[in-house]
Order: sequence, then C-alpha cells, then structure tokens
Amino acid sequence: MPSTIDLDGLRFAMVSSTASVVDPQSPTTFTYHQDGLLVWGEYTGDTVTEGRFVGSLDGDIVGIDFAHALVADGRVVRGSADSRIEHAEDGRMRLVESFAVQGVDHESICIQL
Repeated sequence: MPSTIDLDGLRFAMVSSTASVVDPQSPTTFTYHQDGLLVWGEYTGDTVTEGRFVGSLDGDIVGIDFAHALVADGRVVRGSADSRIEHAEDGRMRLVESFAVQGVDHESICIQL
C-alpha cells in the first residue's frame, strides 16, 4: 500500500544528537529519495565525509541501514536506525532517529530544510 508521506527530494539537517556534538555551522545534511515504500539517500557534513542509507517507509517510521566514513580518520561506521516522522510547529518535517553505536542507544533529531 502506498504511503501518504513523500520524502523524495527532501533535505534534512541534523540539529542534535546524543552520539556527538552537532556543529550548527556545518551540520550533517541528508538528501532523501523515495519510490513507493523504498527510501534511500546520501549524507555529508560535520563528522561525516560521505554516507549512504537505504531502507523502507512503514507508516510514519523510516527504517534504514547506513554506512559512512568519518572525517577524523576515514573509518567506516555501519549501522541501522529507525526515524519517526513528526511535524514541527512551522509545518516542516522532523525526523527523530533512534540508533545504536557500539551497543549504546542514541537519538538524533533532523529538521527539513
């Protein structure tokens, strides 16, 4: 069944994360693509030189697997995350993402640009 949520072509910027300090001058930005329930995209900025994700949309949850290279040492980080889609007071979408790094649970928030 098709989703009423359309992320295709939308860009989001990270505004907070429990995994790292977010640089407000150069936050990680995410570009989303969507075909039906299939979601994929790329991201870069802040602590990430280049990243990719792929997953699916289920209601208001985007479940993804990701991989990115770190600016600090080029090490590749892989993982999975679930993002709950919410709507900010100004009407933009907000993604509240739950993920784990080395067995520690984290949360980040991204806002639509």
